[in-house]
Amino acid sequence: MASVEEMAKEIRKLIYRIAHYAGGGHMGAAFSAADIISVLYFDHVLRYDSQNPEWSDRDYFILSKGHASYALYAALAKAGFFPEDELRSVGQPGSRFGGHPKIHEIPGVEASTGALGHGLSFGIGISYANKVDQKSNHTYVMLGDGECQEGSIWEGALSAPTLELDNLTVVVDHNKLQGMDNVENIVHLKPFGDKWRSFGWNVIEIDGHNCQEIREALLARAEKKPTLVISNTVKGKGVSFMEGVPIWHYRMPNEQELPILMKELDLKEEDLI
Repeated sequence: MASVEEMAKEIRKLIYRIAHYAGGGHMGAAFSAADIISVLYFDHVLRYDSQNPEWSDRDYFILSKGHASYALYAALAKAGFFPEDELRSVGQPGSRFGGHPKIHEIPGVEASTGALGHGLSFGIGISYANKVDQKSNHTYVMLGDGECQEGSIWEGALSAPTLELDNLTVVVDHNKLQGMDNVENIVHLKPFGDKWRSFGWNVIEIDGHNCQEIREALLARAEKKPTLVISNTVKGKGVSFMEGVPIWHYRMPNEQELPILMKELDLKEEDLI
């Protein structure tokens, strides 16, 4: 069985293949999240049954930054929720796979997201319902750091500690970039962790590309407190010319860039047929 690090590499390969088939996509955001999502699905963190996606004892993962859907699609396919070949249809007329994930259409997708700022509230609702029902299910929500400029995020940040949701873990994919620029040049988030702590969260800060750190943080719990994991990542991680460059929010490589990407992701021509 592949290691979690090897699986993250396979997810990055598949992210580009999906973008290739679709003719575009938010690769930078998907690449930065690949290691976190790999640990969730392939390092004994998230409880799931790919043959029974509605299993009542499952944990929930909500990708609030829905534009990074290719990373989620890749993980779900690798986990066996649907055949990998189905991802050749992403973005095509009639496909159930669009640029943002859709609940009830794609097995393993727990929320329709992409209108940023909604996933946290959705996750809080699931967590609270499970707490009231005295169930052991855990909810994980992944936010983008640019998404944390949304007012609804801060409403959720206040609500979850009030409800003592220790069955909720929120991961911020803190790659420091959003659609047009550095996050801090758009709206200041600093001091980011202190703001969440002041609201009553258990805050952990990690290297979002270190799988051991990721796993330990995702499994951390604090009594009567939700946990926030600030995952410091690099947008475009894995492809040198994409890393930390704002234009790779949504863009495809040109003729000069493509051979570099193929080499760095260990892709071959036949992988794109």
